[in-house]
Amino acid sequence: MTQPPSGEPVGQPEAPSPTVPAAPPGAPTADPTNPVPAGYPPYQGPAAPKKKRGLLIAAIALAVVLVLCVGGGVAAFFTLRNAETGTGAKEPVVAVDEFLTAVYKDRDATKAASLVCSAARDDDRIAAKVAEVEKYVGAHQNPRFRWTKPKVDNQTGDRATVSTKVTMTTADEKVADQELRFTVVQKTGWWVCEVA
Repeated sequence: MTQPPSGEPVGQPEAPSPTVPAAPPGAPTADPTNPVPAGYPPYQGPAAPKKKRGLLIAAIALAVVLVLCVGGGVAAFFTLRNAETGTGAKEPVVAVDEFLTAVYKDRDATKAASLVCSAARDDDRIAAKVAEVEKYVGAHQNPRFRWTKPKVDNQTGDRATVSTKVTMTTADEKVADQELRFTVVQKTGWWVCEVA
Protein backbone atom coordinates (compact mmCIF):
# COMPACT_ATOMS: atom_id res chain seq x y z
CA MET A 1 0.00 0.00 0.00
CA THR A 2 1.14 3.28 -0.75
CA GLN A 3 0.78 6.14 1.50
CA PRO A 4 -0.45 9.36 0.23
CA PRO A 5 2.09 12.04 0.03
CA SER A 6 0.52 14.03 2.80
CA GLY A 7 1.19 11.41 5.36
CA GLU A 8 -2.38 10.55 6.10
CA PRO A 9 -3.16 6.93 6.69
CA VAL A 10 -4.74 5.19 3.92
CA GLY A 11 -8.05 3.66 4.67
CA GLN A 12 -11.48 4.25 3.71
CA PRO A 13 -12.08 7.44 1.93
CA GLU A 14 -13.73 10.08 3.98
CA ALA A 15 -17.33 10.91 3.33
CA PRO A 16 -17.75 14.15 1.66
CA SER A 17 -18.95 16.88 4.01
CA PRO A 18 -22.43 18.09 3.30
CA THR A 19 -22.54 21.37 1.59
CA VAL A 20 -25.08 23.92 2.62
CA PRO A 21 -26.36 25.87 -0.27
CA ALA A 22 -25.68 29.54 0.02
CA ALA A 23 -28.70 31.65 1.09
CA PRO A 24 -29.80 34.29 -1.30
CA PRO A 25 -28.73 37.77 -0.30
CA GLY A 26 -31.02 39.31 2.36
CA ALA A 27 -32.57 35.96 3.37
CA PRO A 28 -32.52 35.01 7.02
CA THR A 29 -29.92 32.49 8.02
CA ALA A 30 -30.39 29.57 10.34
CA ASP A 31 -29.59 30.33 13.94
CA PRO A 32 -28.41 27.26 15.91
CA THR A 33 -29.93 28.72 19.14
CA ASN A 34 -33.37 29.27 17.57
CA PRO A 35 -35.38 26.12 16.89
CA VAL A 36 -37.42 27.86 14.20
CA PRO A 37 -36.01 27.17 10.77
CA ALA A 38 -34.85 30.13 8.80
CA GLY A 39 -37.36 31.67 6.44
CA TYR A 40 -40.42 31.16 8.71
CA PRO A 41 -41.66 33.77 11.17
CA PRO A 42 -42.09 32.58 14.74
CA TYR A 43 -45.62 31.32 15.62
CA GLN A 44 -47.86 33.91 17.17
CA GLY A 45 -51.14 32.62 18.58
CA PRO A 46 -54.47 34.36 18.07
CA ALA A 47 -54.51 37.86 19.52
CA ALA A 48 -55.93 37.97 23.02
CA PRO A 49 -59.33 39.74 23.09
CA LYS A 50 -59.07 43.28 24.34
CA LYS A 51 -60.53 43.77 27.75
CA LYS A 52 -63.58 45.96 27.22
CA ARG A 53 -65.44 44.71 30.26
CA GLY A 54 -64.60 47.80 32.32
CA LEU A 55 -65.84 50.07 29.55
CA LEU A 56 -69.06 48.05 29.23
CA ILE A 57 -69.74 48.22 32.98
CA ALA A 58 -69.08 51.98 33.00
CA ALA A 59 -71.47 52.48 30.05
CA ILE A 60 -74.23 50.46 31.75
CA ALA A 61 -73.76 52.37 35.01
CA LEU A 62 -73.94 55.68 33.16
CA ALA A 63 -77.13 54.61 31.37
CA VAL A 64 -78.76 53.61 34.67
CA VAL A 65 -77.81 56.94 36.26
CA LEU A 66 -79.23 58.86 33.29
CA VAL A 67 -82.50 56.90 33.41
CA LEU A 68 -82.84 57.59 37.14
CA CYS A 69 -82.07 61.30 36.70
CA VAL A 70 -84.52 61.71 33.83
CA GLY A 71 -87.21 59.72 35.65
CA GLY A 72 -86.71 61.75 38.81
CA GLY A 73 -86.86 65.00 36.86
CA VAL A 74 -90.11 64.02 35.16
CA ALA A 75 -91.65 62.94 38.48
CA ALA A 76 -90.58 66.21 40.11
CA PHE A 77 -92.08 68.17 37.19
CA PHE A 78 -95.47 66.49 37.50
CA THR A 79 -95.42 66.69 41.30
CA LEU A 80 -94.62 70.39 41.30
CA ARG A 81 -96.97 71.05 38.39
CA ASN A 82 -99.87 69.69 40.42
CA ALA A 83 -98.91 71.69 43.48
CA GLU A 84 -101.33 74.49 44.24
CA THR A 85 -99.85 77.96 44.28
CA GLY A 86 -101.68 80.48 46.37
CA THR A 87 -104.12 79.98 49.18
CA GLY A 88 -107.42 79.23 47.46
CA ALA A 89 -110.80 80.44 48.73
CA LYS A 90 -112.01 80.10 52.31
CA GLU A 91 -115.30 78.43 51.34
CA PRO A 92 -116.53 76.44 48.31
CA VAL A 93 -119.14 79.09 47.42
CA VAL A 94 -116.47 81.83 47.55
CA ALA A 95 -114.29 79.88 45.11
CA VAL A 96 -117.20 79.60 42.64
CA ASP A 97 -118.21 83.25 43.03
CA GLU A 98 -114.62 84.47 42.42
CA PHE A 99 -114.30 82.20 39.37
CA LEU A 100 -117.57 83.50 37.87
CA THR A 101 -116.48 87.10 38.50
CA ALA A 102 -113.14 86.49 36.74
CA VAL A 103 -114.83 84.90 33.70
CA TYR A 104 -118.06 86.90 33.25
CA LYS A 105 -117.35 90.34 34.73
CA ASP A 106 -113.57 90.84 34.55
CA ARG A 107 -113.15 88.56 31.51
CA ASP A 108 -109.62 87.79 32.76
CA ALA A 109 -108.42 84.31 31.77
CA THR A 110 -105.26 84.56 33.90
CA LYS A 111 -107.26 85.43 37.02
CA ALA A 112 -109.75 82.65 36.31
CA ALA A 113 -106.93 80.12 35.83
CA SER A 114 -105.46 81.12 39.20
CA LEU A 115 -108.73 79.96 40.84
CA VAL A 116 -108.72 76.51 39.19
CA CYS A 117 -107.10 73.46 40.82
CA SER A 118 -103.83 72.43 39.18
CA ALA A 119 -105.17 69.01 38.14
CA ALA A 120 -107.83 70.66 35.96
CA ARG A 121 -105.98 73.83 34.99
CA ASP A 122 -106.02 74.15 31.21
CA ASP A 123 -105.10 77.68 30.22
CA ASP A 124 -106.29 77.17 26.63
CA ARG A 125 -109.77 76.03 27.66
CA ILE A 126 -110.11 78.84 30.19
CA ALA A 127 -108.98 81.40 27.61
CA ALA A 128 -111.50 79.92 25.14
CA LYS A 129 -114.33 80.32 27.66
CA VAL A 130 -113.35 83.95 28.31
CA ALA A 131 -113.19 84.53 24.53
CA GLU A 132 -116.69 83.04 24.22
CA VAL A 133 -117.99 85.51 26.79
CA GLU A 134 -116.23 88.33 24.91
CA LYS A 135 -117.98 87.16 21.73
CA TYR A 136 -121.38 87.43 23.47
CA VAL A 137 -120.48 90.91 24.65
CA GLY A 138 -119.56 91.96 21.10
CA ALA A 139 -122.65 90.39 19.53
CA HIS A 140 -125.29 91.86 21.90
CA GLN A 141 -126.27 95.31 23.08
CA ASN A 142 -124.76 96.05 26.48
CA PRO A 143 -124.97 92.50 27.92
CA ARG A 144 -124.82 92.02 31.68
CA PHE A 145 -124.09 88.80 33.52
CA ARG A 146 -125.38 87.91 36.95
CA TRP A 147 -125.77 84.65 38.84
CA THR A 148 -127.68 83.32 41.77
CA LYS A 149 -125.85 82.95 45.04
CA PRO A 150 -123.80 79.75 44.72
CA LYS A 151 -125.24 76.93 46.84
CA VAL A 152 -123.43 73.87 48.19
CA ASP A 153 -125.42 70.82 47.06
CA ASN A 154 -123.13 68.20 48.54
CA GLN A 155 -119.93 68.34 50.61
CA THR A 156 -117.81 65.43 51.81
CA GLY A 157 -114.53 66.31 53.48
CA ASP A 158 -112.35 68.03 50.92
CA ARG A 159 -114.83 67.91 48.00
CA ALA A 160 -118.00 69.91 47.37
CA THR A 161 -120.55 70.30 44.61
CA VAL A 162 -121.79 73.87 44.14
CA SER A 163 -124.57 75.01 41.80
CA THR A 164 -125.71 78.37 40.46
CA LYS A 165 -127.64 79.86 37.53
CA VAL A 166 -125.91 82.41 35.29
CA THR A 167 -128.20 84.89 33.53
CA MET A 168 -127.26 87.18 30.66
CA THR A 169 -129.52 90.15 29.94
CA THR A 170 -129.09 92.70 27.17
CA ALA A 171 -130.22 96.31 26.70
CA ASP A 172 -132.83 95.16 24.19
CA GLU A 173 -134.28 92.82 26.84
CA LYS A 174 -132.95 89.52 25.61
CA VAL A 175 -132.38 87.02 28.43
CA ALA A 176 -130.42 83.76 28.48
CA ASP A 177 -130.00 81.42 31.49
CA GLN A 178 -127.49 78.67 32.07
CA GLU A 179 -127.45 76.24 35.02
CA LEU A 180 -123.90 75.48 36.16
CA ARG A 181 -122.61 72.88 38.57
CA PHE A 182 -119.07 73.13 39.96
CA THR A 183 -116.89 70.54 41.63
CA VAL A 184 -114.68 72.30 44.16
CA VAL A 185 -111.82 70.68 46.10
CA GLN A 186 -109.90 71.74 49.17
CA LYS A 187 -106.11 71.61 49.21
CA THR A 188 -104.49 74.84 50.42
CA GLY A 189 -107.96 76.37 50.21
CA TRP A 190 -110.97 75.76 47.95
CA TRP A 191 -110.34 75.49 44.20
CA VAL A 192 -112.71 75.07 41.24
CA CYS A 193 -111.91 71.76 39.53
CA GLU A 194 -114.79 71.07 37.19
CA VAL A 195 -117.65 72.98 35.61
CA ALA A 196 -120.63 71.14 34.15
